[in-house]
Amino acid sequence: MSSETIVNALFLISAVIAAGILINAIFPAIYRTSETFGKTTHDADLKMRTDFKFVNMYAKNPEARIWLKNTGSARIARGELESSDLFIGAVGDFERVSLAGNFTIEGQIPVNNFWNPGETLTISLQSAKIPSRKEEVYCSLVLPNGVQRSGNFPAY
Repeated sequence: MSSETIVNALFLISAVIAAGILINAIFPAIYRTSETFGKTTHDADLKMRTDFKFVNMYAKNPEARIWLKNTGSARIARGELESSDLFIGAVGDFERVSLAGNFTIEGQIPVNNFWNPGETLTISLQSAKIPSRKEEVYCSLVLPNGVQRSGNFPAY
């Protein structure tokens, strides 16, 4: 009878140790998975709330001005704008132009380094790829979070 008690105690101790090992092995995986789901949900939410539209465009070789309106509910930081990709040029023959220092945000009082909903962004740039008069100009802006808008307009 005492041997049965010792065996049962050893089985119980083994079961508790095995449960502890199993929990230590599974808990970090569950934590990482929930963290991944949280980040993915946050990124998807940010993409859904980010939107902008081309308001007006003007191009005359080699200069262009582009006006964009933030129509989403998310504000976009100046750093994100500066690391965005702007492609401009003739349809099928365009180049990437850096936005660093090439834009102003109209309507900021005081300047807060964010492109807020409802504000207009003005981009002024120069590019040798802007076609001459009466040709189509292709323009595409891609934000770091993947939101992209494109448009074609005539050169003057």
